[in-house]
Amino acid sequence: MNNKKKIEFAKEVMLIESDAIRGVANSLDQSFCDACDMILSNKGKVITLGVGKSGHIARKISATLSSTGTSSFYINATDASHGDLGMISKSDIMLAISYSGETKELLTLLPSLKKMNVSIISITGNDKSSLALASAIHILAEIHKEACPLNLAPTASTTASLAIGDALAATLTECRNFSSKDFAISHPSGSLGKRLLLTVDEIMHVGDRMPKIEPKKTLSEGLVEMSKKSLGMIAITNSKNKVLGIFTDGDLRRALDRKVNVHETIMEDVMSKNFIHSPRDTLAIDAMKLLKKNKITHMIITDDNKILLGALNIHDLLEAGIMR
Repeated sequence: MNNKKKIEFAKEVMLIESDAIRGVANSLDQSFCDACDMILSNKGKVITLGVGKSGHIARKISATLSSTGTSSFYINATDASHGDLGMISKSDIMLAISYSGETKELLTLLPSLKKMNVSIISITGNDKSSLALASAIHILAEIHKEACPLNLAPTASTTASLAIGDALAATLTECRNFSSKDFAISHPSGSLGKRLLLTVDEIMHVGDRMPKIEPKKTLSEGLVEMSKKSLGMIAITNSKNKVLGIFTDGDLRRALDRKVNVHETIMEDVMSKNFIHSPRDTLAIDAMKLLKKNKITHMIITDDNKILLGALNIHDLLEAGIMR
């Protein structure tokens, strides 16, 4: 098979799978709504169940549910029959996935689940299958053929089941008014979590790490302080720690162009009285936008009375993972 045929074959696989999803989407009916309503009214967890390839799909659906506001975990059907059913309570809902609907490991669990009064939602490709008939709610995921050239390996069928699971999770997210901030809380280490939760007071320079100097000090003294703190700027503050102005690398270049005497010139004569500042509860992502908008690389953090609280620069945002 040459490269052209490989690409053609790969495209055919993808088209078969996309057709499978389109077909399942067009066949969605009241059962999908009933499944959503059951999960929304449920006080327990959604336990996804499967074997083999369907097990992998069940695990992924569970992960998506959990990260979008619906508490869920996955159990392998084989493990469930050897004790893991003890993890399930009658307040939980079982989401069982089997394209044939006749997977032995799943059917073996049905009597126990019935005794436990656990509600079952199933996703199969056969609405007359044993699993479908034993379920409180059944969602049909019938396909015309697998993308596998032998029409044997679960490909289009697992893709269709996954799409239904994603549709369930997304619909439940919408119904719960689950926000991006809610999503971020469950993803604190992810880039989205950082963008939506991290505030400047968590990354700003404070205390001895914050460059500041009195207005009557000389420019040479200011430069020493700037060099020590390595932020490319210094805040000029009065005795009450109120910011009167700032002095940056750019201000230094302009001062040198004017050939000022660094040992005689005082800070208040070269500082910028108009400066960008931000409150400590500003989201780091908003601080980044502020820096970009004003084409600057650093800024100070103050309260409403311009009392100095901290300072940060673009490198702090880079290290925090806010900028790439």
